[in-house]
Amino acid sequence: MRGLIRSAFAWAPITIGAALVAACSQDPLAPEPVETEVPEELAQSNNALPTGATDTAHIGSPMEQRVATLGLLNKRNNSSQDIELSPGQSQRIGDIVIRVQACERTAPWELQRETGAFVQVSVQDRGSDDFRQIFSGWLFKNSPSLNVVEHPIYDVWVKDCAMSFPGEE
Repeated sequence: MRGLIRSAFAWAPITIGAALVAACSQDPLAPEPVETEVPEELAQSNNALPTGATDTAHIGSPMEQRVATLGLLNKRNNSSQDIELSPGQSQRIGDIVIRVQACERTAPWELQRETGAFVQVSVQDRGSDDFRQIFSGWLFKNSPSLNVVEHPIYDVWVKDCAMSFPGEE
């Protein structure tokens, strides 16, 4: 009997986690996020690779041909959406600006698979015209706890990095 009770409690966090994920799904009655123009100071391109990025153009797609897919959750109105950006691009949605500097994924022949993107996130506080950077760093799909965008309203995470390697179909 004890084993059965322990077994039931071992699954409780997974069940609760699944319920929380289901609760975060997009509400069909939530208003659609409004895309607006990115402020000039946040849209300026910086061609330097971020710390930790490698120039892998010789073994994979050049950086400018890659496309990062990010998830954005607005906890205030429970709306989520996918954003696709190439390195160097930024997008403003309401009072948040997301900029991708680089995206990488491990080669198909490597054993530990990982996908990541160097992301910068800025938000505009209520009553202010200026944007404040709240995050700048690498986000990883399979290890989301390594770096977390900590903000009371927004969550940002990496979903994919579209790139190709030689021999890949």
